[in-house]
Amino acid sequence: MPAQAQVQAKSRTGVDIDRRTHTIRLTRVFDASRTRIFEAWTSPAQVTCWWDAAGDPLTACEIDLRVGGAFKFVTSSNPELPFAGTYREITPPERLVFEALGSTGRVVLRDVAGKTHMTVEIECHSAEQLDQFLRLGVDVGTSQTLDNLVAYAQRR
Repeated sequence: MPAQAQVQAKSRTGVDIDRRTHTIRLTRVFDASRTRIFEAWTSPAQVTCWWDAAGDPLTACEIDLRVGGAFKFVTSSNPELPFAGTYREITPPERLVFEALGSTGRVVLRDVAGKTHMTVEIECHSAEQLDQFLRLGVDVGTSQTLDNLVAYAQRR
C-alpha cells in the first residue's frame, strides 16, 4: 500500500502500537448503538459484508458464537489462508475476546454520549510476533477493515 494511503487509513482509525504489552490498539467511534456494532461483529450475514480489507464480501463466514466456539472467515483474495480462531469471552453488547493467529484479540464497545466507542486490541505473545504482524501490515489491514465496518454501519 502506498504511504499516502496508509496515512489516510490511519487517520480514520486511531492506531497505537504498545511495545511494552506487544499490542496493536485501534479505536473508532460510530453513530450506531453498541448492540448494532456487536451484531455486526457476531452475525455471519453481517461480517460477510465488511470483514475483507479490500471491501469484497467474504466467500465463507462461519461463527459458532459461544465461549470455546470457533469462527472462520474466508476472503476471495486469499482463500487458502482463512482468518480463524476461538472465542474466549462473549459479553453482549460490550466485549468479545478471541484467540487467532497465535494472538489474543479484544473488541470493546462503550457507549459515550450516544455514540459507540470501539477499541480493538491485537495482543501478541512476544515482541517478535508484534514485529512480524507489523511487517505483514496487520495494523493497516485491520484499520481498512474497520473503515469497512464504519461504512457498513452507516448504510444500515
